[in-house]
Amino acid sequence: MKKILTLILSIVLLAPLWGQDVQFSQFYAAPLYLNPAFTGASELTRIGANYRNQWPGLDHSFNSYSAYIDHYMFDINSGIGLIFNGNRESMARLSTNEVGLTYSYRLRLGFDSFLRFGGQASYISRDAYFGDLVYGSQLNIQRGTIDDFSGEFFGDDYRHRFMDYNFGMLFHTQTAWIGISGHHLTQPNTSFIDGNYSRLPMKLSAHGGIKIDLGEGLINNFYSNSRQERAMMLAFNYKHQDPFNQLDVGAQFFLQPLVVGAWYRGFPVKYALPNNESIVALVGLTLESGLDIGYSFDMTMSKLALRSSGGAHEISIRYSFLFGDPNQRNRRSTIIPCFRF
Repeated sequence: MKKILTLILSIVLLAPLWGQDVQFSQFYAAPLYLNPAFTGASELTRIGANYRNQWPGLDHSFNSYSAYIDHYMFDINSGIGLIFNGNRESMARLSTNEVGLTYSYRLRLGFDSFLRFGGQASYISRDAYFGDLVYGSQLNIQRGTIDDFSGEFFGDDYRHRFMDYNFGMLFHTQTAWIGISGHHLTQPNTSFIDGNYSRLPMKLSAHGGIKIDLGEGLINNFYSNSRQERAMMLAFNYKHQDPFNQLDVGAQFFLQPLVVGAWYRGFPVKYALPNNESIVALVGLTLESGLDIGYSFDMTMSKLALRSSGGAHEISIRYSFLFGDPNQRNRRSTIIPCFRF
């Protein structure tokens, strides 16, 4: 009976997730995943990775990861990148793996204002194992047992491969930024069954924010002979992926080298679908060496409840360094002033 209840719960939980994208609470720590126009936006070379463990309190686990590398080329005002995304859920051993190439071009509009255009082409692989599923035809109500043969002739292992395409734009100055992105432009078919069509809904996103300088800190950096940087960043990220809407809004404080932040995830305006999902708290370190490490925890606010779900844990790590001509270090002023994580 426990196996049957687990199956029913899994179907309820997975129904909306199979057609939706994985999301990261530290969305600016996964910049290429958020918007391909962020490719090369640091005007350095970056290597980063993200890991998310969602609802660890349930028997049914969801694990997601992303890894990327990007580089900016000053001579052609362009950024190039490579991204790997993946997620896995335990019940049907459903896994999705993606490898994508990203490109962006930076256009100068004024002394300190820029517009970036980005695109991404990805190859996606979806795999599932249905050998452990229980069908209604296997339930023997009279004896209270589960029979071996279901009468279904589905194979145990399923694989599906397809291409996917994303696009984005990003405008920024030295104190503010705003961007839009569209993912799954062709709405590819994700069905495992030949002859069936299950489209992946297009995801539209709008994101932006502002950086407020809080003045220099009291701590003096011995190596650069500069004072501690202090700033506050206010930001939002709105997403629509049929039929869901979601808004992330919050703040981060940068008291070099410490970053602390909090934001709300959900949709405060009541509409057809309930969506008060979580409050997210973050702490991170950003070091002079170019290493950034962040940890965040999602405190579940939905009916799933924090005690039942266990919330969500997320870790990000990023290393940025200057590759190429050291004279280009003077051009760091064009870096986007966005969230650290």
